[in-house]
Amino acid sequence: MSSPEWHFVGFRLDLANACLWRGAEMITLTPKAFEVLHYLVTHPDRLVTKDTLLDAVWSETAVSDAVVRIAIGELRRALGDMARAPQFIATVPRRGYRFLATVTQATPPEAPRFASPAPLLTPVLPLPASVGGHVRPAATPLVGREAVLVRLQAALAQARQGVRQLLFLTGEPGIGKTAVVEAFAAQLTNDPTVLLASGQCVEHYGLGEPYLPVLEALGQLCRGPAEARLSSLLRQQAPTWLVQMPWLLTAADRDHLQQELRGMTRDRMLREFAEVLETLTAEMPLVLVLEDLHWSDHATLDLVSLLARRRVSFYFLQLGTFRPV
Repeated sequence: MSSPEWHFVGFRLDLANACLWRGAEMITLTPKAFEVLHYLVTHPDRLVTKDTLLDAVWSETAVSDAVVRIAIGELRRALGDMARAPQFIATVPRRGYRFLATVTQATPPEAPRFASPAPLLTPVLPLPASVGGHVRPAATPLVGREAVLVRLQAALAQARQGVRQLLFLTGEPGIGKTAVVEAFAAQLTNDPTVLLASGQCVEHYGLGEPYLPVLEALGQLCRGPAEARLSSLLRQQAPTWLVQMPWLLTAADRDHLQQELRGMTRDRMLREFAEVLETLTAEMPLVLVLEDLHWSDHATLDLVSLLARRRVSFYFLQLGTFRPV
């Protein structure tokens, strides 16, 4: 059954895809702002206190009520609303907010289903062998992969709503796994509401470096828009990972951490990474691509397994590729 939609004065709140529409124009919202709008729209013309919004939207995160003001400000910009002459969201001084517009609920027509609703750990998505070759999305359009891309977009919509997703693409060499991943990633490259990082497993002889593709992905994030926030989180919650990023540390800091973390265990690194990931994605979803997992080190596979088994909800989509062996 399709998810209901909420309509109000030229806007449509699309729950299935976690986005807001103004006619045919999609208005991108951060996940928390979307949840605040969803709560207000489903409780129209009544006072919604800041504490109520904090309980409804940030129940699993310790935050100040400033996050509510930030989310309301984002919504007003998206709706073209003004605090002094509101059409949609009125401020009730020292108490909370009230949604003013008339709201109607509608159920959209049932769309074709490419897969059952995504479970916590989704099945493997095999690529059909009828189309092969490594295709760069910028040069040649994908053929025969539309259903897979739709499935990935559906998983991202679920991740935007806090239902973490772990998907795997499998197929023989040259069948186009990387081309599908590149096409999906290209759709997210300029999206400011999603963090995107990728890591590549490489064939090795012997044990291999633990967490190699994950460290590569973290390095990308630490050099991108999330650098300041992630660096701070690593210092606070994951020093065992921070020490793997020497360019973020002074020589004195690095020596101090190495002394402090002497004898660190793999279990500690697993626990710290999960905690950082949950905090990092509290406001914005992360898409983590891990390619060629058939060459993965054992530590990375342990980490993937841990993320699948965590019971805490967070905004996360992991997409892995591997060859059947």
